[in-house]
Order: sequence, then structure tokens, then C-alpha cells
Amino acid sequence: MQRDELADFLRRRRRSIRPAEVGLADGPRRRTAGLRREEVAMLAGMSTDYVVRLEQGRGSRPSTQLLAALARALRLSEDERTHLFHLAGQPAPPSDGTARLARAGLVRMLDLLDTPAMVISDLGEVLAQNRLSLLLAGDHTGFAGDRRHLVVRWFTEPAVRASHVPEEVERHSRELVADLRAAVGRRSGDPAVAAMVERLRAASPDFRRRWSEHEVAVRRADRKTLVHPRVGELVMDCETLVTPDQGQRMVVLTPADAATRDRLDLLRVVGLEEFAGEAGS
Repeated sequence: MQRDELADFLRRRRRSIRPAEVGLADGPRRRTAGLRREEVAMLAGMSTDYVVRLEQGRGSRPSTQLLAALARALRLSEDERTHLFHLAGQPAPPSDGTARLARAGLVRMLDLLDTPAMVISDLGEVLAQNRLSLLLAGDHTGFAGDRRHLVVRWFTEPAVRASHVPEEVERHSRELVADLRAAVGRRSGDPAVAAMVERLRAASPDFRRRWSEHEVAVRRADRKTLVHPRVGELVMDCETLVTPDQGQRMVVLTPADAATRDRLDLLRVVGLEEFAGEAGS
């Protein structure tokens, strides 16, 4: 781990990002060039103290998960992400379609959207979310093992289904399995993917039954009703943009009616109030 070089790189990248690039207000009283340390911590889902220690060359070696979170928060390019991992003494992540980091271009697109959006892999692992997506659905980027995949959590953790209205659960279950079928077909011969499917078949009779039906369909446009604990039900239209190699996709959610638009506006206010409280604590 090259502590001094890592500290210098993190400081320079933080100072080079304008708050508006990551969906934060650029107020008149801002004295810091670029982002504040607490803003990087908030975007990366880690403590401000840890970000400070890294920038001072005092932090412990960050895990690959923390490095991936920092790369997303600092909007690093693929070359910059590789450099970040090297400075931290960790093996660099792959840069092909199986990468567990969202493509830098897709992350930059997330920042430009004033509506919930996320980048997911073809196997349903959430790789990056913008601020509104975090407020709407919570952070889905920190899971490990098979739980990284939405389809695994959906069929093995009943609480996950509480975010959808009951009348849509059946349809969503069918769509998740059909989409996974398509991904497994594209990844034919990948033993890790085959093993994940077998573990899921063993863990969930419901998934096993649906998998045997061999339905195949890539998810693109959709409409779903999400249940948020603070603002209630939101009817969202979902559009999916797929990369040429089909390894990653961007899911963009837009309000389908006026009531949902109002509730999404309320969610923005709630998020700003919570962040202001965290920054002042």
C-alpha cells in the first residue's frame, strides 16, 4: 500500500469534482475546492473519519468493496480506478463485461439524471446508484457473495418483497427468472454462474419451479409500484439501457403520474434534511 501516493490521489480527485456533478448543491458559502470530505463519505457510504485518515496517509488498507465505493463516489475513469487499486495494494478489478464496477461513462450519466437510476450487471448485481435511487430503494451496492444478486435476495429473503405491492410480486418473480435465464445463456460455460444458479435452486423451491419452466426474456421497459416507508407508494416507469456487450445496463425510473411526482419531490426534501443533519452532527 503506497499510503502517501494514495492520500495525494484521493485529495486531488476530491478537489477536482464540482458538487453539481454528483447532484449536490454548490452553495455560496462553500470554501472547499471540489467536494468536502463528508460529502465523499456520504456518497461512498463510509465514515468521514475514515476518509480523513486515508487522505492523511493514516488509514488501514481499504478492502476492495471500500475501494469500489470510493471509485464510484469520486467518479473515477477505468484507468483511474485501476490506479486506485494499485496504490492501495489490491489487485485491480477486471475491465471487461464481467467487471463488478460500473463503467465510468454510465456513472457519469447517473449524475446528470434528476430521477432515480442505477447501473446493474446482467446478473442483477447493483454496481452504482445515484442519490435519488439511494433515497428510494436504499443502498444495494454493499452485499457480498450470492446476496449481491437481486434475484437471490428476492427468492431467499421474504422482507425484500415488501418494497413491491403484493399484486405485482408474481409478475416480478417471473420477470427476474426469465431475465436470469437470458443472462445464463449468454454466459454459457461460466462455472461460477452455473454454481450460483444451482445454489439458488437448492435454496428456493419457488425459484426451482420457475427455473424449470425455461422462460426467457431480457428486461427492458416496465412499470412497477414501489412502497417507500416515508412517502408511501410510487408508481414508476422503468426504462433499461443496455451496453453493447450486454454486460451492464442502466435502469432509469421516472414517475408515472402526478401523485408519484409529488412523492418523489417530497423524498428529495427528506434526503436533503437527513444529509444536513448528518453534516451538522
